[in-house]
Amino acid sequence: MITEWFNAHQIDVQRLIDLGEALGLIAAISIVIHLVLHRGVILWLNRFTGHSETRWHQAVFGKKLFSRFALLIQGIVIAIQAQLWLSDDSAVYEILQTFTSLWIVLYSLLTLYAVLGVIEVLLGRTQAGRNMPLRGISQSLKIIFFVVAALLSTSILIGKSPVILLSGLGAMTAIIMLVFKDPILGLVAGIQLSANKMLSVGDWLEMPKYGADGDVIDISLTTVKVQNWDKTITTIPTYALISDSFKNWKGMQQSGGRRIKRSMLIDATSVSFLSESDIRYLQKAQLLEPYMKGKVEEISKYNAQSQTDLACRINGRRLTNLGSFRAYLERYLRHHPHIHQQMTLMVRQLPPTHDGIALELYCFTNTTIWVEYERIQSDIFDHLFAVLPEFGLRVSQAPTGHDFREWRSAAQSQVQNPEAVTNEYKPSGLMNIN
Repeated sequence: MITEWFNAHQIDVQRLIDLGEALGLIAAISIVIHLVLHRGVILWLNRFTGHSETRWHQAVFGKKLFSRFALLIQGIVIAIQAQLWLSDDSAVYEILQTFTSLWIVLYSLLTLYAVLGVIEVLLGRTQAGRNMPLRGISQSLKIIFFVVAALLSTSILIGKSPVILLSGLGAMTAIIMLVFKDPILGLVAGIQLSANKMLSVGDWLEMPKYGADGDVIDISLTTVKVQNWDKTITTIPTYALISDSFKNWKGMQQSGGRRIKRSMLIDATSVSFLSESDIRYLQKAQLLEPYMKGKVEEISKYNAQSQTDLACRINGRRLTNLGSFRAYLERYLRHHPHIHQQMTLMVRQLPPTHDGIALELYCFTNTTIWVEYERIQSDIFDHLFAVLPEFGLRVSQAPTGHDFREWRSAAQSQVQNPEAVTNEYKPSGLMNIN
């Protein structure tokens, strides 16, 4: 009955049996190869290197390189079997060849993706790799491979040469440039950042325009991610790092010192010449003793040679409390254990303003750790504010509520006792302060 039906429809039974045997043989061999590769070779490799926590093992098996490569081999084997066991004019052969061709293209693409992932992981843990935009380069190559795979897949489905499809892409250039504008700009920017060593993962980046101030945690094809100090994450377009300016603190971190550049305002009315008692008092300071003795001898010698009339305080040369304080600050920093002595160190006087005389400290700490840096800077200025009255100097600041209450209390006392004489406060000498 079945034979008559096949004969009625002009179907060659023997040819159909041969086709079934060929497909069964292809399936059987494919199953055996799959079991050998996936259940044998890959498992053996994983177990053989499983005790090792090396980087290459984690990268290779984490990106499924062997699994994808094994599937690629299976597709190639099926295509070879189809050519061996099936006739070229068979419809099944054409379908199987199309299927295996698409299979090979797909898993070739995935295998290349896995290879790029392994390279990115391994190089990302080296110093040279951290200085390169590996993620951006990897994403750019993946886009290129994807476009090539898409062209090959399309040519396989329509049965045309890929060259014909490529010739038709010329008219779509403008659209492609528009669609892939950000990736292209990001790729060019990534290459420039890498070639000029402008930025790498782990650098401290500051870019106020985008509100970024923190560590770079990722550099991709189109964006750069910055984890700010408040743990928020700012995303910056990669090409913006080329078109706009930004500050990279990597140089400071590598130098081993971080700059202190802070000034304190001094009341100009508290600046005065030092008296003999003031000089004797300051000579007791260990840091100032050599400076004071040398200066006193230098000034005395100069005044003697110029026969200066010292009866008038404006004649000749004299020591001032501000100059002595500046000398003390410099020597204090020179002997500070947390100040970098091989970098620039100075105490300078800035142009005076209506707020007072600005005395600036310019030096570098011997650590770049933020918490330690702030602690050192605060300790230094705590000491400076505390020692300032020892030189007969006052900090310049706007009147506070306490000052107004003092003035009001003094005014009420004067009204209640008009015969009392209220003396205006004047800065006294150093001995009186202490």
